[in-house]
Amino acid sequence: MPGKGGAAAGQGGQKVRLDKWLWAARFFKTRGLASEAIKGGKIELNGSRAKPSREVRVGDELQIRQGFDEKTVIVRDLSDRRGPAPVAQQLYEETAESIVAREKAAEQRRLANAYREPGQGRPTKRQRRQIHGFTGKH
Repeated sequence: MPGKGGAAAGQGGQKVRLDKWLWAARFFKTRGLASEAIKGGKIELNGSRAKPSREVRVGDELQIRQGFDEKTVIVRDLSDRRGPAPVAQQLYEETAESIVAREKAAEQRRLANAYREPGQGRPTKRQRRQIHGFTGKH
């Protein structure tokens, strides 16, 4: 029964909608969120923008931007059912370049937040009293 239930790569060139595949691969919690991300240009299929109804095939390359992270993944298997995370991770393979770039960006964000100039951030109790005195608030 192609199209119903779980689709597999070896079933005669089966195709799955992009939004459904992203949901099944656990990149998004709901199909609606996946669809919004695609419409918002956060997902590229083989280097170009796609529509949520675009069909994904084994071997397609997806660029997925979620928050600060950008992942490049290759579709390894198809599924239109959401299963456990270990099964979902078998649906795709992240490229080595993507992993390195993502880890490098995460390290840079971590280092940027590690040091803060003295006096930056929340005011001290004394500074807060001065602010309240200046603004007339109690």
